[in-house]
Amino acid sequence: MTPRVSVLQLDTRFPRIAGDVAAETTYTTSPEIIRIRGAGVEQIVTRDPACVDITPFVEAARTAKGDVITTSCGFLAPFEDLLAKEVDRPFLASSLNALPCLSKKISSAQIQILTFDADRLCAAHFPGLSAVRVVGLRPDSHLRQVIQSDAPRLDPALACHEMIDGLRDDINHTCHLIVLECTNLPPYKSAIQTELDLKTFDILDRIEAICSGAIRSQHLSPS
Repeated sequence: MTPRVSVLQLDTRFPRIAGDVAAETTYTTSPEIIRIRGAGVEQIVTRDPACVDITPFVEAARTAKGDVITTSCGFLAPFEDLLAKEVDRPFLASSLNALPCLSKKISSAQIQILTFDADRLCAAHFPGLSAVRVVGLRPDSHLRQVIQSDAPRLDPALACHEMIDGLRDDINHTCHLIVLECTNLPPYKSAIQTELDLKTFDILDRIEAICSGAIRSQHLSPS
C-alpha cells in the first residue's frame, strides 16, 4: 500500500504549488492536511520557541491518520521530540532536525540553511551546530511577501528568479549543501541545483527516507 502523509499546516491560505509540503500533487497518495487554526506565520516564526503554543499541534497530531506526520513550518523543529512522543508513528517537524545526521556526512562549514526569515531563525532551532551559516529570503522578495501576507496569488517564476539571485550573493564559497528550512521552498530546489551547482536537502527528503514511496520522485533531491 502506498504510504500516506499527514501535514499539520499553519493557518494559511496562500497557493501551494507542486513540491510544497502542503500541495496534494507533491505526494503519490493524497495527503491529509490538518490546518491548525490560529497558528499563523507570525505566531510560529519567532526567535523564541518558548512563546509558541504547541497545544493545538499536539491535539492535531493525536488525530492524524497518516503513516508519517509532518508540519508545514521548519520553525517547529524544537518540538519534534515532544510531538513524536504523542503519536505511534514517525513525526518529522522540520528539515532542521536532520542537521546532526547531515553534519556527520559533510562538514557543518559546508552546509548552509535557506530560511524564510534569517533574523528569526537562531540557535534555539538547531542547537549544537553554530558553524552552520543561515541565509534568508529577502524581506521584499515576492515569495516572502506572499507567505507573510497570506496573499492569494503566487508567481513561481518570479519567486524562483529572486531566490536564485539572492543565493548567488549570499552563499559562502565553501557551501556544498543547502538545507531548506521553509517547506514552501522545495518547488525551487531543481533551480538551486542547476543554477548554483549545489546539493539540497528538505523536509520531503526526510519524509521519503523513512516512508519510501510517499513523495513523487520529481520532488526529491538527488541522493
